[in-house]
Amino acid sequence: MTKVFIGGSRHVSRLNVQVRERLDNIMAKGFPIVVGDANGADKAVQKFLHSHNYENVEVFCSEDICRNNVGLWRTRNIKTGSTRKNAQFYSAKDRAMSKEATVGLMIWDGKSVGTLLNVYRLINLQKKALMFSLLEKRFCEFSSTLEWESFLASREFGLQHKIEQRTKLEPVPESTPLQSSFFG
Repeated sequence: MTKVFIGGSRHVSRLNVQVRERLDNIMAKGFPIVVGDANGADKAVQKFLHSHNYENVEVFCSEDICRNNVGLWRTRNIKTGSTRKNAQFYSAKDRAMSKEATVGLMIWDGKSVGTLLNVYRLINLQKKALMFSLLEKRFCEFSSTLEWESFLASREFGLQHKIEQRTKLEPVPESTPLQSSFFG
């Protein structure tokens, strides 16, 4: 069954109509959703799901700290092995959601390295990712490393460099079959 990892930039506080329509489709199909606990897109998605009384949600948190759980859904606390609350501390739960899900839906503000890393993680696990770019007001579909590389090549050098540096810290994934369905 399809399980959707939904995430996005911390600077996203409202969901636009295209994203809400995708969330409506996901809920209509009854797909399980995994979402993080951060402010921004995670919290906005949680509020939307809660406003529709959607129960098939699990919130992933780092260690024993759960910053947001709007719907009081089941939580999963991911051990990070770190006490420092830095990018690596919060990335542990993102890696876990990437492994758990079969597809991803990301909401990108045009700047967030973490959101792009989630797309990268999904692609490296041979899973599909759908990313809504707020700047371009369109969805980008990723189902291969070639699509990912093409997308990244069209971005400014500074962002490319940040992504390159952060991807070097990512563990090499186990191979899994490429999943289908963009719930659209």
